[in-house]
Amino acid sequence: MDYKLKLPTALDYFTTLVQSDEEFPLLETAISLGQDEFPALDIEHVLGEVDQLAVRLKRRLMPQAKPLDKLRELNQFFYEELRFAGNVNHYDDPHNSYLNIVLTRRLGIPISLAVLWLELGHSIGLKVHGVSFPGHFLVKLDLTYPQEGHVVLDPFSGESLSRDDLAERLIPWLPGAKSGRPDAVSDDALAFHLEPAEPRDIIARMLRNLHEIYRRQGDDERLLKVRARLAVLLPE
Repeated sequence: MDYKLKLPTALDYFTTLVQSDEEFPLLETAISLGQDEFPALDIEHVLGEVDQLAVRLKRRLMPQAKPLDKLRELNQFFYEELRFAGNVNHYDDPHNSYLNIVLTRRLGIPISLAVLWLELGHSIGLKVHGVSFPGHFLVKLDLTYPQEGHVVLDPFSGESLSRDDLAERLIPWLPGAKSGRPDAVSDDALAFHLEPAEPRDIIARMLRNLHEIYRRQGDDERLLKVRARLAVLLPE
């Protein structure tokens, strides 16, 4: 009788991570996508790297720092000190979607940078969310009384976006909004597209990005692995 134990595959591990919406570990799941490209990837090590960054960030904060002060410190730490940035020259490099590589190179695309930024933001008590904005993933900070509202940022650059900035970005995606004027975009349309993205939706968008890259490259082997993850993530 053969008593050999069957080791769980990368897809098996991914399946355990995405079973529950209530307990969906966004960072760990995002890191796990790299196991298809890097089979020996040590996910715990990568999680530990992010934890160390969070510890460094917390040490920089004054006691009782207000949310906007925390946001400024987060952006200073993330973009100026750590020098995370958008990979402008090689935007379609699939490695921009693998967080172990993003952490090493300090380069990524909006959604991969956002996942790391969100983790650091949560670690210092900020109410931050990802936003599945059409064409370009965004992040936002919710502010409570007395500064009610929210701040929306482009994780690719750390730039804060005004209402007109957001409306201009949304116009190409709105049927009939041909005037090109930001005031042609309604508040309701903006609010709809600025709804927080659920962790499952964020991972789905990361996988669809990879799917499109590998489809264009004609890389059938990697394409099949991405499709297998999407089938597990979105069984419907």
